[in-house]
Amino acid sequence: MVETSEASDLCVLPLNASCRSMSVTPQAALINTLLYCITLLTVTLNLLVVISISHFRQLHTPTNLILLSLAVSDLFVGLAVMPAAVSLQSCGSFSKITCALSPLLSFTLTSASVGSMVFISVDRYVAICDPLRYSSLITLSRVKICVSLSWSCSIIYSAVILKDHFLQIDMSNSCYQECVVVINHIAGAVDLIMTFFGPLAVIVVLYTRVFVVAVSQARAMWSKSTAIQSNTVTVKKSELRAAGTLGITLVVFILCLCPYYIPSIIGQENVSSKAQLWLYFCNSTFNPLIYAFFYPWFRKSVRVIVSLQILQPGSRRAKIM
Repeated sequence: MVETSEASDLCVLPLNASCRSMSVTPQAALINTLLYCITLLTVTLNLLVVISISHFRQLHTPTNLILLSLAVSDLFVGLAVMPAAVSLQSCGSFSKITCALSPLLSFTLTSASVGSMVFISVDRYVAICDPLRYSSLITLSRVKICVSLSWSCSIIYSAVILKDHFLQIDMSNSCYQECVVVINHIAGAVDLIMTFFGPLAVIVVLYTRVFVVAVSQARAMWSKSTAIQSNTVTVKKSELRAAGTLGITLVVFILCLCPYYIPSIIGQENVSSKAQLWLYFCNSTFNPLIYAFFYPWFRKSVRVIVSLQILQPGSRRAKIM
């Protein structure tokens, strides 16, 4: 008992001094301020996306419903995951409940985001490659069912992957007071396939096909050999623009995701660095910024929301697109 007490004293005192010194370091304070600003920006932008798509009836389309699901997951990343990451970086300690729920929330949101990206690829594939059957295949009711199943499966999948973590929550190390996520090698390999290689393969294959068809459509538009062909291309211009915008979203998602999984891909035992982790988190910030640049309806809906015109009667029926 005496040895334990002495070890504890030797352990905790240097840690507390280290944490206090880190908290007053100008560089650490600047980094934490920047991260909190990113967190606030993430919450604000994604909240605007959620309000826009939820409120205006004209935006209740299958594609936007998938974007709504993605925005909800990004919103929760800004509300819960990012602040917890800043707290951990600031030598914050975690209770056992927080240590159990924080990884579960993070894994669930990651899986839900990946599912939304796959749905976006499928949606654009059908819209561009099989436009005549798009309205019959991709309906609001079917998308709602798919999104609901995606979130439900994400929760179940994350709970299964983190089973060992729940059984072995390591909060006994008073030196570090950090939440150590315990995942066995089999679960880690399955997670790498299910949340990285598998979805990435589906996204690349589908969007390669979309790109080929989009190029052929662009060539047809330039040629305008017949009036019928010209009219057909005009109908599909909006779909091509949407495919381009969502393609940018997918590329940014992949670029943010790849560095996070690099240690697992090359077989390193150590976890990803803080920079890799925050790059992945920042994907939740980039998504609404992409919408702001490329979607006129998002910019218009933001003006209506900020000017409080959204509170006027009948604002749900306003023409946004």
